[in-house]
Amino acid sequence: MQAIPTSADQAPASVSQLFSYPFRIFFLSMTVLTLVAIPVWVLEVTGVLQLPLAMPALFWHQHEMLFGFLSAAIAGFLLTAVCVWTQTERTHGLPLALLWGVWLAGRLLLALGGNLPDWIVQGVNLAFLPLVMIDAGWRVWHARQKRQAMIMVVLGLLWLMQIGFVTRLDMSFSYGALIMALALISIIGGRITPAFTAGWLRQRGGNAEAVKMIPGLDMAALFSMILLMASLVTGWKTLAAVIAVVAAALMLVRLYNWKGWLARSEPLLWILHLSILWVPVALLLLAGSLVADWPSNAWSHAAGAGAVGCLILGVIARVSLGHTGRPLKLPKGMVLAFVAIQLAAVIRVLTALSIIPWHPGIGTSTLLWMIAYGLFLVRYAGVLARPRADGREG
Repeated sequence: MQAIPTSADQAPASVSQLFSYPFRIFFLSMTVLTLVAIPVWVLEVTGVLQLPLAMPALFWHQHEMLFGFLSAAIAGFLLTAVCVWTQTERTHGLPLALLWGVWLAGRLLLALGGNLPDWIVQGVNLAFLPLVMIDAGWRVWHARQKRQAMIMVVLGLLWLMQIGFVTRLDMSFSYGALIMALALISIIGGRITPAFTAGWLRQRGGNAEAVKMIPGLDMAALFSMILLMASLVTGWKTLAAVIAVVAAALMLVRLYNWKGWLARSEPLLWILHLSILWVPVALLLLAGSLVADWPSNAWSHAAGAGAVGCLILGVIARVSLGHTGRPLKLPKGMVLAFVAIQLAAVIRVLTALSIIPWHPGIGTSTLLWMIAYGLFLVRYAGVLARPRADGREG
């Protein structure tokens, strides 16, 4: 179903509104970042453009997708959700603007700071995730919500991977960071996807009881990914391959229990299920790269473009509606965006596997990614910059 314009959609947009809740400024900023950074990287690697990057182009691309794009998505979602979970006042106004300024400074320094001392560039970029963890962590601590502790643990491990990556420019740390991104998907996606699916089915008289969440299975999947990250960073390839297969099997069982096919008519739900399906695909491709010399960029793009890129688009499309008091009905063109982002991931992985030639594959997947996030920017910029439709603050 398509959204019907409300009176709030006619209200004037304002910069101050963007800083009234974390999801607003960070969802908008990460969208602009990816629409700029990916074509810039393509121009860099093809020799068309040369920026004074603070690290080699491939490492810059990896960092910006993992610790620029993903970190902004984490900040927008987590700092919004944790206020709801803990019933605490949201971060907004000047504190939010300062936090966003740290994130923005990191992007500018990496793109243009090639002549600056490394400690400046690294220090600013390494400051953002701890600030997010402090903001979320004190709320969780005071609310005594032990259930959120694993999110903090995984974020801490993600930050450790960033430290290793920016100080040593070692690919093993970017791979470890990708696994931690999948671990976050395992936790957060594992909460919202079955819950939203069961709720949707219940509202329509469907079989909501068919959707099952098994806490022991959830924890097993999470810990398998933490072990996988440790194995990758320490270079235990055979062990890592075995753990990757086990983690993939656990994720497939979880997905089966969530019964995504029952919600196939609702785009805001099938995008979540399909996106999380990329997690076991990436893990199996990782196992193949470790023991059978499959291209490593196949699994990394299945994880990055598939699981991370697709799920983020699905989540921000939903959160941006729900937390601005609007009905959960997609704006015009967003179904096309969901299809485009999935196709972008498929084509990028097939390109990595040399099934599609490099130049047309890279070009097509980049174009589809731009269409997907470009549609989000066009349809949601006004939503993010305008007041809530229900007249409440935030």
